[in-house]
Amino acid sequence: MSEVLFRVDERLIHGQVVVGWGRRLHPDRIVVVSDDLSRQPVEQDIYRTGLPASIEAVFWNFREAIEGLPALLDSGKSIIVLTEDLGTMLRLASAAVTIEEVNVGGLFAGEGRTRLLPYVWFDAEDEQRVRDLEALGIRVVAQDVPTTAPVRLRERVG
Repeated sequence: MSEVLFRVDERLIHGQVVVGWGRRLHPDRIVVVSDDLSRQPVEQDIYRTGLPASIEAVFWNFREAIEGLPALLDSGKSIIVLTEDLGTMLRLASAAVTIEEVNVGGLFAGEGRTRLLPYVWFDAEDEQRVRDLEALGIRVVAQDVPTTAPVRLRERVG
């Protein structure tokens, strides 16, 4: 079985992912699930510039993710799966992708959002998505870097 981090972070591939989580997990691959980015090779190349050569990054649309993730999760490789939002992560879980835990690492201030933690701001839909993920048996935690303690979000959203 693979070691996998399912992470929600609006910034996708950035220092905390590459350095913080990369040092902890030593990922072979980062999978970004984004319909938008899957069609933008120039932006993909920009995200790849900060990666060491040992980490492959792929940018899949939702369909590619639900088709490709099961085999990747059974590959024995260390993987980070990134989405920009909780909605995409919930869609993956609802499409029978096996997820035990979701790490929320960065959802920031915006219209209608309330601060739960310095790096986590939710609106009512995000709160419902946490409840929906938890109802599927998926633990949802906020943890910006591996050296901080995870915070169970179910307790923050009720």
